[in-house]
Amino acid sequence: MADGLAPAATLAPPPAAPPLPTLLRRVLTLAAPTTLVAAVQSLCQLVEPWLAARQGTAALAGWAVVLPFALLLQQMSTGAMGGGVVSAIARALGANRREEASALVLHAVVIALGFGLVYAVLLAGFPREILGLIGGAEAAEAAAAYCAWLFGAGAIPAWLANTLASVLRGGGRHALASRVLLIAWLGYVPLAWALMEPAGLGLAGAGIAFALVMTAATAGMAAVVLAGGAGFRPTFRVPLASDRGGPGARSVNRWRLPLERALFGRILSVGLIACVMATIANLTTILVTARIAQHGAAAVAAYGVSARLEFLMVPLAFGVGSALTALVGRAVGAGDWVTARRTAWAGALMALAVTAGVGVFVALFPGMTAAAFSSDPAVVAIATQALAIIGWALPGFGVGMALYFASMGAGRMRWPVAAALSRILLAVGGGWVLSDLLGFGLTGQFVAVALGITAYGTITAAAVRPGIWSAPRAARQGNL
Repeated sequence: MADGLAPAATLAPPPAAPPLPTLLRRVLTLAAPTTLVAAVQSLCQLVEPWLAARQGTAALAGWAVVLPFALLLQQMSTGAMGGGVVSAIARALGANRREEASALVLHAVVIALGFGLVYAVLLAGFPREILGLIGGAEAAEAAAAYCAWLFGAGAIPAWLANTLASVLRGGGRHALASRVLLIAWLGYVPLAWALMEPAGLGLAGAGIAFALVMTAATAGMAAVVLAGGAGFRPTFRVPLASDRGGPGARSVNRWRLPLERALFGRILSVGLIACVMATIANLTTILVTARIAQHGAAAVAAYGVSARLEFLMVPLAFGVGSALTALVGRAVGAGDWVTARRTAWAGALMALAVTAGVGVFVALFPGMTAAAFSSDPAVVAIATQALAIIGWALPGFGVGMALYFASMGAGRMRWPVAAALSRILLAVGGGWVLSDLLGFGLTGQFVAVALGITAYGTITAAAVRPGIWSAPRAARQGNL
């Protein structure tokens, strides 16, 4: 041009997002197999207390005191750190960085080994000390052998199996991951029964059964991943930074040993935050239970009914959520934030449809629901009161959980963290204000729990908008 200036660059219009029915089909295709596994796993875990109760009251108490740690292991390895693995691999594949996706597998396995070892050392090494702080000496003694097998022999295989399943989900192979886990969980119940009763191993038999099926699942999952089941074959060598192209790139044949801080960061930047959030979620239930304990054992048992139904929302939402982590991660890796946001909302609508059915039924028929869990009139009366209040909040919790998993795929975790903190603040602090200061008693505490759940869903949903779910400014300027 005459004035020596280059013509202004023109921005290409953002690609049009697929229509809602197409997005719903994508989410449903990936969500269905994972939801099936989550449902089977939940049913298997409902059989556990029945088997434990057949061993006597002490065994049932021992099982109950181990349960929060067993649930936390599953939540961390599957949805939290597992979500970090899904997110990192999906974003790498979405950006067409297949070499990076392959290298991430080894890093994910190293993380799984580390976390599994922590569980094994603490809970298998010191079961009486740790469990005694929660359930007392008698329950801790009854659970010691069970805990030693469950975590000492089972924690590392469980972490590895769930991590490798997350690798497959990151590659969009949800059905393949689900088939391996489904076989494992279907084999768990008959094996646990055989070891507990005919073999006479008692509660420890359940721990041995868990360790055996998770070891088998790890072997099967590893074979599938190594064979390229995720759409790529893992590499156990990481290319030098200079070998990845760009200015100053040199020979593509130079390699060095495998681990890179940056690749650990891809997983941990999402996974560690999600692990903290899983801990906060369990801590919320523990602290609310401690507050309710002042109203007596019946009140604690009644809130346990509500808490069980609340935890039921997690596997229901996880099926949709795991699909969202992969689909949103792919879209974000490709720089298509419009599709990422629309996919997240499509999944949220699907989660709402599933969890609303449970929540509305519970809220409309709280007495019937409570009676299905207990025959104690005092427990049923208080649980009916709790469910009539908290049931209405459960659909919002399902939406919040689905969008939390979507946020993992997007790498946008600040708002879900704020949502989790607001939930514990309202449920515990709000419960103190409504129940103790204002004198509303248990009703006030149940209202506070419902407000906390509602805030969690609302704040998480508020983040899925263009101002937050969009490319960083530097990346946008780089496209000019």
